[in-house]
Amino acid sequence: MSLKWDSRFIRLAREIASWSKDRSTCVGAVIVAEDKTPSSYGYNGFPRGIDDDAAERHERPDKYDWTEHAERNAIYNATRTGQTLLNNTIYVTHVPCPDCARAILQVGIKHVVVDRASVSDDDFQARWDEKGKFSERMFKEAGVTMDYAEALTEDQIRES
Repeated sequence: MSLKWDSRFIRLAREIASWSKDRSTCVGAVIVAEDKTPSSYGYNGFPRGIDDDAAERHERPDKYDWTEHAERNAIYNATRTGQTLLNNTIYVTHVPCPDCARAILQVGIKHVVVDRASVSDDDFQARWDEKGKFSERMFKEAGVTMDYAEALTEDQIRES
């Protein structure tokens, strides 16, 4: 889109990520239509109706069976309201995993923008870097562009 809009939507994805109760990594996603209208959002967390206060469900490896990822939650939230995501952009705080990448491809999202700050998250990179590279390969093959953006403040945007 533009530096201004990319920064705004990455900041919004970060805010949405803060709603997650995940005890190690909070992830947020915002899906935006071509006219810059936010379509949907999601964060990583347990499915609706599932007790997300049960401590044992937050421990690896079991937490992976209880937790839905932010990107798929954003897609599911859009389907609950009948929104099309065709040719939309998804802004995410971290590189999507292959499961989320497949979902992004299947609904017709054409652009993925990742928060550049996630690259310096060593813990996340140690656990997910190979999966992220696989996702990038899928995006490239399917013609979905993936970029990184900074979460600049409005003052920083004006100065640039």
